[in-house]
Amino acid sequence: MFSSKLLYAAALVLLPLVVALFGLSFLSALLLVIALLFVRWLGVMAALSGKSKAPEITLTSIGVSHFVEKVRWCLDRLGLEYRERRAAGTLGAFYLGRTVPVLNFRTGRVTSSIGNSPEILRYLWGRYSVERPEAAAFLEPTPERLELEAELDRYGRNLQIWVYYHLLPEKELMLRAWGAYDRTVPAWQRGLVRLLHPVQAYMIRRAFGVSPPRYEKARQHIETLLEDLNGRLAEQPNSLLGDTVQNYTDLSFAALSSPWFLPENFAGQESAVLEYEELPAGMREDIERFKTAYPDAYAFIERLYKTERGVSVTTS
Repeated sequence: MFSSKLLYAAALVLLPLVVALFGLSFLSALLLVIALLFVRWLGVMAALSGKSKAPEITLTSIGVSHFVEKVRWCLDRLGLEYRERRAAGTLGAFYLGRTVPVLNFRTGRVTSSIGNSPEILRYLWGRYSVERPEAAAFLEPTPERLELEAELDRYGRNLQIWVYYHLLPEKELMLRAWGAYDRTVPAWQRGLVRLLHPVQAYMIRRAFGVSPPRYEKARQHIETLLEDLNGRLAEQPNSLLGDTVQNYTDLSFAALSSPWFLPENFAGQESAVLEYEELPAGMREDIERFKTAYPDAYAFIERLYKTERGVSVTTS
């Protein structure tokens, strides 16, 4: 589905081409501009009049993003109703300058948006700690939680490098991860991500510096964090920070680990996006090492997914 803003932006880009193609006069071009401005004005007035059909909360996502899952899990834990709007992976980042997750929220007649998972969680805490304090207590950003969250987000970024190192050579698996076959993604985006795959793969390699040395460095950082958290959980299996009640850092760890944990029905998909058996051998070897070398961390993630998400792992 096309958004009104996207259609308006596309019309602005195409307007000079239309004028040149049909040889329109100055007056005709001016009338087209006025018509576009009028359409845009109608959209603004509809929003201000409160007649917009947009939901109060919309989460812009790509299907298999572990950072999106971090936010999605917290929205679900809060018990909020929201709509998820999925896009094909990498298109927004490279062509529109927009990364995911993005939370769009409506307050009265105004719709605002905020990106990056830490900032989104701070907004959720700031708003819902007043509206529903008991439900939002797990989001309280104490100094200890903020410090751990920063480490976990670094872990999530290293996992991006790890995933791309293994999957970029596997075109079909990469396309599936980008949502090329996900019917909840707009059809034009699914077609575009397939068409632009070589360009996308090149830009990913450049942006993330995907290479054997970078992969080794990322994997070492991943294992350093897993070793630390595994030790913590061996002493206190309920929470990473030793709390009696789990907080958002516990959910974040489980969510950010999803690229190697591979939960079934991840992110509400009808079936697993990527099956363990079809992954490259090197990726499966890493996964088996993460599972066996850090059993307490693995058991903690598995328990959270089973109790809170109702899904299990796809690995055998």
